[in-house]
Amino acid sequence: MGKPLRVVFVEDSENDALLLARELSTGGFDLHSQRVDSAASLNAALDSGDWDLILSDHSMPGFSGLEALEIVRARGADLPFIFVSGTMDEATAVAALRRGAQDYLMKGHLQRLRPAVEREIRDAAERRDRKRLEQQVHQLQKFEAIGRLAGGIAHDFNNILGAILGWAEMGLEDCPAGTRLNDRFQKITDQAHRAARLTAQILAFARRQILQPRKLDLNSSIEEVTNLLHKLIGDRIEIRVLPGSNLRITMADPSQIEQILMNLALNARDAMPDGGKLTIETQNADIGPEQLRLHPEARAGGYVMLAVSDTGVGMDKATVDRIFEPFFTTKELGRGTGLGLATVYGVVKQHEGFIYVYSEPGKGTAFRLYFPRCAGSPDVPEEKVTVELRKGSELILFADDHDGLRQSAQSMLRDLGYNVIPARNGREAVELFKRNADNIKLLVLDIAMPELDGPTAFEQIAALRPEVPVIFTTGYMPEVVPFVAHTNKSAVMLQKPYSLKSLSQAMRDALDEAAASPVPGSGHAAVSAPTTLKRN
Repeated sequence: MGKPLRVVFVEDSENDALLLARELSTGGFDLHSQRVDSAASLNAALDSGDWDLILSDHSMPGFSGLEALEIVRARGADLPFIFVSGTMDEATAVAALRRGAQDYLMKGHLQRLRPAVEREIRDAAERRDRKRLEQQVHQLQKFEAIGRLAGGIAHDFNNILGAILGWAEMGLEDCPAGTRLNDRFQKITDQAHRAARLTAQILAFARRQILQPRKLDLNSSIEEVTNLLHKLIGDRIEIRVLPGSNLRITMADPSQIEQILMNLALNARDAMPDGGKLTIETQNADIGPEQLRLHPEARAGGYVMLAVSDTGVGMDKATVDRIFEPFFTTKELGRGTGLGLATVYGVVKQHEGFIYVYSEPGKGTAFRLYFPRCAGSPDVPEEKVTVELRKGSELILFADDHDGLRQSAQSMLRDLGYNVIPARNGREAVELFKRNADNIKLLVLDIAMPELDGPTAFEQIAALRPEVPVIFTTGYMPEVVPFVAHTNKSAVMLQKPYSLKSLSQAMRDALDEAAASPVPGSGHAAVSAPTTLKRN
């Protein structure tokens, strides 16, 4: 069977069209063609089919090849257009090429037809690939710009939320349970947590959240969340899970994989208001040169593929091109933030993977997510620990450049019994430590501060007293990366906005660990540089 080829012949002579068709068929093409000889019939043909090529006569009664060329180009169709004429002189041919034709042939020399067609089909495919690549690069640049803006806003907003949460939680502690005032503080706390979840989604899209990656078997992750998905999307939708055999391991944050599955399942549910089928599938995948041509954002290598597909209403191309934009939604007002798929996109990209979407109106939607594989066996899941409010009496140096957050945290810690020395930036933190070096038991330092950032301040403090324990606080991932690169070690860290309980728990853990590790010949407790990365 020959290579498929769909051709429109712009030709008034049926015999000449048959001659061209025979030449192409004997040249190795499996031909599907249509002959037209007027503007109306050409437009109808272009409306009704997806064509590979136009072969056109130059001079016809009542209709010319140049008119046909104008119609094709006016429609924006990037179809190869070749003139095949018996009357076309060189000057006319050059003029036709300038107006958008790809080539011209004389009807008496059709031996050039097959190589000319093959060349133009190949060139057209390369143009489409370049155009698709340019569109994808433009899309990535747009997402990067939106991500930087959104991430910066979310970072600043988290500082404000941290202060609000701090004061509200202190109000809850001060007011007896069941009172009207306690109820109001609880409502403030709940809404602040809701806002924090929104900023977390924005940071996910912007790839600025802190991850806690582990070696995962995606089949196990899917199994753990399936029961929750049944409750989430209801009984009208059938969930079908197709786990891949001998599935490779991937390095991923299990909580983020769960978030991805929930977001895609909710999106599928909304696309199937009358019920349908949701399919979750995993497979091993190897990305080579051919796949890279289709997915230029990918890198060659081994991947684990997670596919989530539905039998819903589907989407047109214009919608598919925008679905990962934050706040873009096709749902009616009040039904969704437009952050679900943006979160999926950001999480996959932050895991150094890529995502492919296929959808057509009325034919459902399929998401294929590719995560880089890694060697080894899955890590044992960590047990979830209940965070409790824990008190103390030690002297703490607390540094943060955001006034509201620093003030609320200072008040929090004093309510818990701690003595607090507040600092507005890293340089002030170093000076205050020098004055109280023997008495300060713990440092709580924001990573990004003016004059002197948290890691540099800690480096100077550690030169004075290496064993002092430290907790870093941060708004988003870009602050963490240079710190980890600088120290070549992980960090004990709280992601903003943190709660009163999570702050007290992290502090108590650091203080108790330091107290349990005395330095020989010293009155101080010894701790190594930070050893774990936490997100609270």
